[in-house]
Amino acid sequence: MEIKIHQLNDLQIAGVISPDMVIKTTDDGLSLLADLYYQGFDSIIIHQKNITPDFFDLKTGIAGEILQKFSNFHVKLAIVGDFTNYSSKSLNDFIDESNKVGQINFVDSVDEALERLGR
Repeated sequence: MEIKIHQLNDLQIAGVISPDMVIKTTDDGLSLLADLYYQGFDSIIIHQKNITPDFFDLKTGIAGEILQKFSNFHVKLAIVGDFTNYSSKSLNDFIDESNKVGQINFVDSVDEALERLGR
């Protein structure tokens, strides 16, 4: 795993780059958050392919537990991917609501992620 640093004004944004799945479990998500938070990052960008598909099944609770920690630490998150293939109404509603609030963002590109996280 590599961390690409994006500097926007006073914000340091960590871009997680990996060919592999980085978050397979809740503990993986919490470890990633803690590691990057203590390195001074205000926000994190990660790709959908780096997160277990179970994250996107809200019944598993993985997303809720991880995203609550991001909220507690006041670290913004952008997940880059194509979310149109998910048919779950609850997930689609969650994505829409998250994008309105802005703490957690589901976006199509790194450029969009940087724009949202830089607000």
